[in-house]
Order: sequence, then C-alpha cells, then structure tokens
Amino acid sequence: MTTVALDTGVGPLLRSWREQRRISQLELALRADSSARHISFIETGRSRPSEDMILRLAEHLDIPVRERNALLVVAGYAPRYAQTALDDPALGALREGMERLLQGYDPYPALVVDGMYNVVAANRGIAMLLEGVAGHLLAPPLNAMRLTLHPEGLAPRIRNLREWRADLLAQMERQIALARSAELRELYEEVAGYPAPEGADRAEGAGAAGSGGGAGSPVGENPGAGPASSLPFALPLHIEHGGQVLSFVSSIATFNTPMDVTVAELAIETFLPADRATADHLRSLTS
Repeated sequence: MTTVALDTGVGPLLRSWREQRRISQLELALRADSSARHISFIETGRSRPSEDMILRLAEHLDIPVRERNALLVVAGYAPRYAQTALDDPALGALREGMERLLQGYDPYPALVVDGMYNVVAANRGIAMLLEGVAGHLLAPPLNAMRLTLHPEGLAPRIRNLREWRADLLAQMERQIALARSAELRELYEEVAGYPAPEGADRAEGAGAAGSGGGAGSPVGENPGAGPASSLPFALPLHIEHGGQVLSFVSSIATFNTPMDVTVAELAIETFLPADRATADHLRSLTS
C-alpha cells in the first residue's frame, strides 16, 4: 500500500511528511530533541540521518508503521517492523482476543477491518445487518465500504445515507492523507462514484424503532438533507431491518503502539444501540 519511491532520498520524503503535517523545522526539532539546522541538513540531503533519528522523526510526524519501514529502506537500513499474516500462529493470541471481543459484544454489531477496510472478522450482529445484501458483495474479501455504500448493499436501507456517506468518505480522505495509499485512493474513487439509491434520505417513518424520542426522532431537519441526528454527541446510523429502523452510534478502536504492520492497520468498529427500541429489537432476535 506504500507509495514511497525508492529513488527518492529520505530527506525529501521526511520534508514532505513534515509539510503535510504543517509542522515547522523548528517545531519538529524541539519535539525530536534535535536542532532546526540538523533537520534542514537531513531534508536537503547534506546529512544522512541515523536509523534512530528516522524513527524518532517518524514518531513525531505520526507516520504510519508501513511508511516508516519504507523510509528506513530508502535510507539504506533494514525494515524495523514485521508484516505478519493475520493467520500466522504468531498472531494466534491476537485473533483469539478479537474473537472473544466480537462474540462478547453480541447481539450488537461489531467487526474488524484492515487498512483497506476489508472485513477480517465479524459477529452475528453484523451478519444480521447484511441480510439481503447482493451475493457478489459478500464474496471474499468483504469490504466494509463497498458493503455500506453500494446500491446493492446496505445503502438502500440507510435512512440518513447522505450524512452517513459523507462521514465515511471524510474518514477515508483522512486515512488517505495519513497513509498516502494509491490502493486506498482507488477504493475511495470507486465508492464515492456509486449512485445514490432511489429514495435515499427519505423521512423517517412513523413506525421506526427510534420514533418517540431518542436517535430515531429527527430534529432541525434541513429539507433534502435527510434526517438529522438528535444525538448531541455523535452522528447515528439509521438503518432498516425487519420492518423497523435501528439506530446506532459507532466507535472505532486501534491497537496501542503496534510493532507489526498488519496489527497497526487493524481497526475494531462496534455499533452501540442509540435508543432502547434498537437494543430491545436486537435482544429479541437472539432470545
């Protein structure tokens, strides 16, 4: 997924990351316990940075682990971070831990995605939401963005699609800026080009799970913009299932200080019921 060109010096690459982060040479020097003069020499190629300095600068520039390896290679050093396949025995404890977390979150939906938003694990709550999705979208590898935004995926059932779609695309844009991935940019262009399903952002129906207060009751609607969130703290997902509209707020977690490229790019997304009616509906499906 890296886009680093091996014929580009490490100095210009570090300068590019610094400028993207909008950090001055002096500010970076202060953070990295160096000097602006030394940072300038590194960026112009007058000084060859040590392996430790590259990693220190990368840490303060919030450069992804995968790209840190690429910077080290460009500078003539060996990669520091392994990239272990998720099915490797070395990650057995990680897989078991994620499975326990997902199962423990049932009946609420939860899944794990990699850096390309491919689903690597999911629980029954997610399987429930995917009922009715076109078969070609369920063929491996399942991609969370395609599943959500494709006209034959979840999109026709998302009642606040315009808001939710905008939020997902903005999330992808932030990830592209962070990772500089051509592959991720290609996925973004694909899903951003999907046509909106007929009836997208239609008004919430009277029989919705959230009707009667809470996340399901739109307030301050903007005509044509879809149902607005009535939650003061997060944008909810309003999605139809079984004749009801379920409301969720999502939370995304990543691993602290990962030392492996694969682990660094994993994200666990959980969907918390935004109202009592949604929680009751989900529990009724598993009782």
